[in-house]
Amino acid sequence: MNDTGHFDIRIEGHVAWLVLNRPESRNTLTPAFFSELTGTFTQFAENPRVRVIVIRAEGKSFCAGLDMNDASSILSGTGADERELLRHHIEDFQESFNAIETCRKPVIAAVHGHCIGGGLDMICACDIRLATEDAVFSVRETRLAIVADLGVLQRLPHLVGYGLTNELAFTGRDFSATEALDMKLINRLCRDREQLLEEAMYLAGQIADNPPLAVQGTKDVIRYSRDNGVGPGLSYAAQKNAAMLPSEDLMEAVRAFMEKRKPEFTGK
Repeated sequence: MNDTGHFDIRIEGHVAWLVLNRPESRNTLTPAFFSELTGTFTQFAENPRVRVIVIRAEGKSFCAGLDMNDASSILSGTGADERELLRHHIEDFQESFNAIETCRKPVIAAVHGHCIGGGLDMICACDIRLATEDAVFSVRETRLAIVADLGVLQRLPHLVGYGLTNELAFTGRDFSATEALDMKLINRLCRDREQLLEEAMYLAGQIADNPPLAVQGTKDVIRYSRDNGVGPGLSYAAQKNAAMLPSEDLMEAVRAFMEKRKPEFTGK
């Protein structure tokens, strides 16, 4: 396991676990966290052993948002040069969560307790979200006199629709895991953290057992189609398959089917 100071990383088989590990501060996000996160996802993308990533947390909360004490120095400047520096900081923070979304490997968020502000931004960039029954969510920035700027206003409408996004963002109210399930923000509701971990492990294992090139290509096509529409998405899928179909994994899938055995995919 590697410890970055803000999260721990371990790789088990083909599954990478990124564990938020500042429980004493409810896993609030610092400027250093964002730079470490970007670099970590670059490593995940380049590591052929990693086929799926799970983000979970230690402590009572998944993530209580931005660490306001740590960020106060970059938020308090009033000069034009300081405002410009703040803009660059925000763009760097945005890029960290963009790295989650654009990572070609699927990312699962396993949420318990509070998932507030930047925590919600983070899980909206993930591909699949699981949560315990005690999880609580909020687009809290509005209540703190801030416009949410790390991706939730851009990504949440694709998950729950614009009407609900407007309500949640304008009010900044808390909403429960049951409500999050009803609005399709989360895929699955778990009884407790033990079941949450079991579900995350099971789902990650199912994904990791599939041919990695096909899984990564599928994620690319889904995201491209979301942003560009059905017609361009179909053309993009055709291009993907034209490039991918002559693969060693395809031949292995055919052989395994004929031989009635489980295929062993290599990502080639």
